[in-house]
Amino acid sequence: MLLGDEAIAQGAIDAGISGIYSYPGTPSTEITEYVHSSKEAKEKGIVSSWCANEKTALECAIGMSYAGKRAMSCMKHVGLNVAADPFMNSAVTGANGGLIILAADDPSMHSSQNEQDSRFYGKFALMPILEPSNQQEAYDMVFYGFELSEKFKIPVLMRITTRLAHSRAAVVRRNHIGQNDMKLPDNLTQFVLLPSIARKQYKDLLNNQENFENESENAGNNVYIDGPDKSKGIIACGLGFNYLMENYPDRVVPHPVLKITQYPLPKKMIQKLIDETQEILVIEDGMPLVEENIKGLLSVGLNIHGRLDGTIPRDGELNPNIVARALGMQDTIGE
Repeated sequence: MLLGDEAIAQGAIDAGISGIYSYPGTPSTEITEYVHSSKEAKEKGIVSSWCANEKTALECAIGMSYAGKRAMSCMKHVGLNVAADPFMNSAVTGANGGLIILAADDPSMHSSQNEQDSRFYGKFALMPILEPSNQQEAYDMVFYGFELSEKFKIPVLMRITTRLAHSRAAVVRRNHIGQNDMKLPDNLTQFVLLPSIARKQYKDLLNNQENFENESENAGNNVYIDGPDKSKGIIACGLGFNYLMENYPDRVVPHPVLKITQYPLPKKMIQKLIDETQEILVIEDGMPLVEENIKGLLSVGLNIHGRLDGTIPRDGELNPNIVARALGMQDTIGE
């Protein structure tokens, strides 16, 4: 029987983590406390460190990832503001050893000065996001998060909210994985963000977006559950799916349901729900990130051109020639 925070901590221990670096902030504090007090973690030589602030905590975790080891950095939502500089840049440097950045959001401000939704940061940084709906998923997603991070050499943001962090449920553990050996990145300049390097790294990040979307569609974390009553379709994100199911004791919802626990959004699944139902209800714990995106997707019948379809390049600054080409005109000004 574990709190959501404890499930994540035990998942990290079992998934071969070598270090966890954090700054205390409810509702994330218990993750690092659990590792810090774990006899198993001590026997495995896992580093558990409270840092001066969230920025230095994340930088320490990035350093451990650079060395090829699996690392985690934990903070609450406002702490991600403090860590925003290394967070944004880590998406461009990428990862070597698996790197999970855990942000615990606090809707209703039970112990916080504001409400934020860390999914916006993940979307801003163009990195994959995981949002478990219960304690078992929180545990399992740590394993998947490290695998995803190492598969695409990218940090992964895991976003939880207060009720998942501080509620308790039964969790089935997996066999533990040994820690990674130390190894340098294959690309030795990967973590050196001089502009000439960062421009290439950013292109690589953009080119990976399709891979991230394919993972969201096919990894099995996002699930389309059909229902006979097509008058309404439901999108339930993270813990919102758990709340939805609590309203149906037999766990059978009459409407089609799209359960979302991984981002970028699974566009094909969303389009299927839009096509099959008359209206959409979006259930998400936090800000209306998915709702706003869905409203954009509902305009799919329109021919919209810009940076997303390549009419205008996705990276780099705008100039008159780019605008001319987008308009179907010949370049009028020399490059």
